[in-house]
Amino acid sequence: MRGTIRRWHADKGFGFIAAAHHRDVFFHIRDYQGAAPPAEGMEVEYEEIQVGGKGPRAMQVRPRSAPVAATRPAPPRRRTERPRPAGSQNDAPTGASLAMALMLGWLALLAWGAWAQRLPLGLLGLLALLNMVTFFAYALDKSAAQRGAWRTPEKTLHLLALLGGWPAAWWAQQWLRHKSRKPSFRAAYWGTVLLHGTALAAIVLRPGLLHF
Repeated sequence: MRGTIRRWHADKGFGFIAAAHHRDVFFHIRDYQGAAPPAEGMEVEYEEIQVGGKGPRAMQVRPRSAPVAATRPAPPRRRTERPRPAGSQNDAPTGASLAMALMLGWLALLAWGAWAQRLPLGLLGLLALLNMVTFFAYALDKSAAQRGAWRTPEKTLHLLALLGGWPAAWWAQQWLRHKSRKPSFRAAYWGTVLLHGTALAAIVLRPGLLHF
């Protein structure tokens, strides 16, 4: 298919191709094949797929001026294929081992705290709900970024993580490819994980600190 790059966000690594047959088509820098970097107004050719219910996505994007022999065809992908997590195609996301270990420790600490009656049982349900809200907040912010709409403040996302939604925030960063490449945001995120874990450990491991 053919189209013209209508918007390109070089700092975020994605953009949109204006197509005559329907709404703009999203594409990621990983799906771009060309010597020159993408730019607004560039005429391109691409293969289109549908990703879940999020709309069309362009693959194998290349400048129309580039010879066909200069591009390396990628293997065909199923139209319902979900995006891969951030990181290489074969490796786990960066920090995955640390994140998994922290999540297991967090769950174990919550379970022991509830069993020892140092945490109310209702807190476990609230944390589960909070994590669903956190993932949904990331999804809304990703959608708003693609549409150029109002964005969720970063401090709101950090507050959700600090209150206990940090596991869902990590999964959202990986599976939605959102907020996973900004160093300042990632540093603040891991800061919320450290603060939340320290506070939870102090409550659970120090008898008499809080009474329920």
